[in-house]
Amino acid sequence: MISIHTLVFNPFSENTYILSDESKECAIIDPGCYEPEEQAQLTQYIEDNGLNPVLLINTHCHIDHVLGNYFVSNKYGLPLQIFKEELPTLRSVPSYASNYGFPRYQAVEPESFLTEDDPVVFGNSSLQVTFVPGHSSGHIALINEEQGICIAGDVLFDSSIGRTDLPGGDFNTLINSIQKKLFKYADKMVVYPGHGPATTIGKEKTSNPFCALNK
Repeated sequence: MISIHTLVFNPFSENTYILSDESKECAIIDPGCYEPEEQAQLTQYIEDNGLNPVLLINTHCHIDHVLGNYFVSNKYGLPLQIFKEELPTLRSVPSYASNYGFPRYQAVEPESFLTEDDPVVFGNSSLQVTFVPGHSSGHIALINEEQGICIAGDVLFDSSIGRTDLPGGDFNTLINSIQKKLFKYADKMVVYPGHGPATTIGKEKTSNPFCALNK
């Protein structure tokens, strides 16, 4: 059974997720920890719960979701995994990090790439990689259908959607990703977004002002 812990980091109030199960292995998704006290908060949770990090994954590579990549990769010896189409987004971060107030940002290159529908495994659990572009070119969601979990990054939010005015963003592509890739799942599936509170597929399918389906 997957347990999900949320840590909110950096001035963008980005949700970093730590997923673990009874094996004590865990996946760290979108680490946004930049300041030393944020890094300490992440490591303290892992230590307090006796967890063993085995996966480092970015749903996408905008700066607020990758600020802790170097720390996590170096601390736990984990290779970064992303979708290949997201590599230009990741590689662009050093060019603007200082402008956003992150002069100490350190880049990490991925050692392998995720592919759609392939599972990523930690302990006794797995997550399916689902390609959901529109907010960025190589954005993915991570889904466990059996348990009703969707780690959605910045694709779908509670009553909102990801912005599409950044490089690689496209409104029509994003709406298609949401309606064709995410809304096919059960209404009770919980969506854990990159910012803000969790929601459900059912709620967004019926009432989201940007992407609700017509009944």
